[in-house]
Amino acid sequence: MSIETDIKQKKFRSPYQRLALNLVYTSNWLGYKQLEIFKDYDITSQQYNVLRILRGQKSVPIKVSEITERMLDKNSNTSRLVDKLLVKNLAERKSCPNDRRAVDVVITKEGLDLLEKLDPFVEEWENRFSIISPDDAERFSALLDKLRESDNQ
Repeated sequence: MSIETDIKQKKFRSPYQRLALNLVYTSNWLGYKQLEIFKDYDITSQQYNVLRILRGQKSVPIKVSEITERMLDKNSNTSRLVDKLLVKNLAERKSCPNDRRAVDVVITKEGLDLLEKLDPFVEEWENRFSIISPDDAERFSALLDKLRESDNQ
């Protein structure tokens, strides 16, 4: 369906307004579809993002501040997300040998097991993008990068 049909709006002020609304609407739609994957496993997409970051560390501890820098959602309260993962035994804290005030985080076996269960569902979710050719996906991604880069100028 078109954005016009989905939000019941026939005209837009400009192609840029249509694009902006379409990006926001599609982002929310994708987020909702992703939440459907995680709800049965009692985690949020932000918690999933932290777990992915921790898995990528290959058991090398990482500071909460470094996790924050790598988060997809920059508004996330990473400390609170980590605390929730600790309660669920999906991550654990380690003392930082170089800075006693800092706390390092690592993924637990339970966290790795959960990601392994989720991997096929996430891959299936990502496969919805295969309706776009790899070349178009690269161009689209580059355009999104360009859009964000304009904020730094």
